[in-house]
Amino acid sequence: MTYLETAAQFYSEVAETPQLGLCCVQSTPLQLPGLKIPQPMQEMNYGCGTTVHHTELSNHPTVLYVGVGGGLEALQFAYFSRRPSAVIAIEPVAAMREAATRNLKLAATDNPWFDTSFVEIREGDAFNLPVADATVDIVAQNCLFNIFEPEDLTRALKEAYRVLKPGGRLQMSDPIATAPIPAHLQQDERLRAMCLSGALTYEEYTQRIINAGFGQIEIRARRPYRLLDTQTYNLPENLLLESLDSLAFKVNIPEDGACIFTGKTAIYAGTESFFDDSAGHLLQLGIPAAVCDKTAAKLAALQPAEIMVTPSTWHYSGGGCC
Repeated sequence: MTYLETAAQFYSEVAETPQLGLCCVQSTPLQLPGLKIPQPMQEMNYGCGTTVHHTELSNHPTVLYVGVGGGLEALQFAYFSRRPSAVIAIEPVAAMREAATRNLKLAATDNPWFDTSFVEIREGDAFNLPVADATVDIVAQNCLFNIFEPEDLTRALKEAYRVLKPGGRLQMSDPIATAPIPAHLQQDERLRAMCLSGALTYEEYTQRIINAGFGQIEIRARRPYRLLDTQTYNLPENLLLESLDSLAFKVNIPEDGACIFTGKTAIYAGTESFFDDSAGHLLQLGIPAAVCDKTAAKLAALQPAEIMVTPSTWHYSGGGCC
């Protein structure tokens, strides 16, 4: 049995019998006025963070959600795009499609604004999305891509890039590893399906996104997720997994490399009222300016005595400069 077949079997099981403790099912979902989440949907919240960033969902975007799960984030996206097929949910596991359909019917009963036509569930997978080129504003996935082996992850990222409109964004939440995961855990197909052994390091994860063609990445959140302890997982030392929420934009990669925003700022502390690096970055005296990691490094090297670069906060909300 391949790891994808193991994952399909595993998620068929948890579609029928929700597992409290798998991923973050005990976390509180995003609270929105007038949104009521049915209990069965909450119990199937098999994600490690969130892909629904409500301040960025204006203009009723078309959302392609890969791996519908219990339907929770599909419902949340529909909250912002209240029209038929505004959210297209792709799911390869029949039992999960059936469970999400049941949950969305419950949601329609609990939420007068919601119609089940707002979410269209289609059979398919991340490697062959049943959607035309450049037709969706957002592709989202939560705790799915991390179960893929590296080359399959690349296939999924390139497929997401294909269906996005120019300027569209890939919104993801996945576990990442603070150190490479040993081979004996990577080869455990059930642990991989449980989102515990397929995680890449932050550097590997972001580089694969860039390799798929995305020119800008923004880190929305990075937080502790799970601990793989020495005794349970036969490790020489404990290994921390983190949850990473990110946005990757379908824009051209600049000649000097992709822009990754992690919450860094640059602050000018010189003798003038402002600093202009002649490359599009204007820093006012004493005022932090959000910059990507690439620009932060360049500014620090350019004027190390006059420009302070603050560390990554790993929580970035937009508005910066490359």
